[in-house]
Amino acid sequence: MSDRGELLSATALTTFRLNGQFLEVSEELARPAGLTASWWQVLGAVLHEPLPVAGIARVMGMTRQGVQRIADLLVERGLAEYQPNPAHRRAKLLRPTPEGRAAVEKITPGHAALAARLAEELGEEEWAAILEALRRLSAAIDRLQ
Repeated sequence: MSDRGELLSATALTTFRLNGQFLEVSEELARPAGLTASWWQVLGAVLHEPLPVAGIARVMGMTRQGVQRIADLLVERGLAEYQPNPAHRRAKLLRPTPEGRAAVEKITPGHAALAARLAEELGEEEWAAILEALRRLSAAIDRLQ
């Protein structure tokens, strides 16, 4: 594939397909824990430290409005809570509740099983190289924007 336009199109289409595949697998992993893939994504962003909605959106590549909607649902269901943000009066921080952490923990066995199967399929070195290539591609797109 020598045409740069074709290369870009093929890269984008492959990435879209991969994103869809990850979303499908994430839904399957999250369902037994009573979560959706997007709820898991938002909870996962705040497992190690509370973040404002805008920070979660940046880290996860989501819209601020989408994260706000999910965060409000998580709070409503007792899986997360808002806390004051010392750095910004109006942008509260989101953090998981013990129930939210427990729900994410229920995903761990299925997550570990999928990781083992992928490592078997790809080999750990090839998988690490793929991850590095994806990170370089993402960083290049960030620089161009």
